[in-house]
Amino acid sequence: MQMHVPKKYIHDRIVVLLLSINTFLALLGSVLVLLRLDGGSDVYITQYRANLGLSGFIRGGPETLCSFVLFGFLILVIHTVLSIRVYSVQRYFAIAVLSMGTLLISLSIIVSNALLILS
Repeated sequence: MQMHVPKKYIHDRIVVLLLSINTFLALLGSVLVLLRLDGGSDVYITQYRANLGLSGFIRGGPETLCSFVLFGFLILVIHTVLSIRVYSVQRYFAIAVLSMGTLLISLSIIVSNALLILS
């Protein structure tokens, strides 16, 4: 299955800027998570449940935090494909899809950093 990328999509400056930002943020998020993982520690705080009080911190392994890396690249790919498909119908909607991807990857970096600081 081959997807046709419109020529105007590649030449749109705002689209290329947002794709570059999303790629940079996905790489930055993955590098930050992988560098902060400690080789000796097998237990990290992976969730916080406010309704549980003092026992609200739920622990997990490093593979749980590595899922943030996968999440960042998955968001990059999904939002890029969605914006390519929508671009020929509505340019501004494709830009909005890429902008939401930027927001989602940024929030993923913030949450993963907050969880790694707690560990």
